[in-house]
Amino acid sequence: MKYINQEQVQSKMNRRLVKNNIFKTLFALATMFGIVVLAILIIRVLTQGLAWIDMDFITGKLSTSADRAGIMGAILGTLWLMIVVIPVTLILGVATAIYLELYAPKGKFQAIIQTNIANLAGVPSIVYGLLGLTVFVRAMDLGNVVLAGGLTLSLLVLPIVIVASQEAIRAVPQHLGEASFGMGATKWQTVKNIVLPASLPGILTGSILALSRAIGETAPLTVIGIPALLIPFPGGIFDTFTIMPMQIYYWTIDSSLVSEYANLAAATIVVLLVMLFILNSIAVIIRNKFQQRY
Repeated sequence: MKYINQEQVQSKMNRRLVKNNIFKTLFALATMFGIVVLAILIIRVLTQGLAWIDMDFITGKLSTSADRAGIMGAILGTLWLMIVVIPVTLILGVATAIYLELYAPKGKFQAIIQTNIANLAGVPSIVYGLLGLTVFVRAMDLGNVVLAGGLTLSLLVLPIVIVASQEAIRAVPQHLGEASFGMGATKWQTVKNIVLPASLPGILTGSILALSRAIGETAPLTVIGIPALLIPFPGGIFDTFTIMPMQIYYWTIDSSLVSEYANLAAATIVVLLVMLFILNSIAVIIRNKFQQRY
């Protein structure tokens, strides 16, 4: 019987420990780099924009004068846009995921759909803007209103919600569904009462990320012709509108001519981050309640 060579084992262990320390250092540096860049960005935005935030700025209308400009129209436009995006995305995304995972027959048809959905998640956002311009603005003759913008952004984030919902449904233990069938429940009763509630925390996690992306998109809305002009406050889904990312975009461009617009853009970024934080916090609270229940 051949004995273990202790020196050889120790040498291999030392090499593994060195590799472990190298990769641990690289991962730590990558993490620190992201944190430092994010901190610099946040500090720059706060120092440049906080002084411009007051009630007149938040409740005022857009203006050609930087001293009198407000963003209430952009805030209302953003909220109206999410009123369209959230239900359309969640209903269609979750329903599609349920069908593909629990109802669609396994085969080439399902594989083709799965591949196309995965590919759509990586399509540049401006392509969805062209699709929205063709279908919603021109073919359906909606114009550049809240409904057209909301449907366009819904198409943009729909593949993300579908994929996240499918993963959440797959993560539900199979024995839960089998126990439901054993008690005499139908397939829909099992999906409604067992599978969907148990997978809801995972679905909400993916949906939070998708909706956070939607609220910050500008390219698709630029393509369909969303303005950043002195327009009235939107009061419904059929009104013209602008949103905060669009306003940030145009004020950043105009800052080359009037330096104060850069401060307005920074202040709008702060308000947008606060709104994102509030919306995400509400979604996280709802998700955590379902996690505790199931």
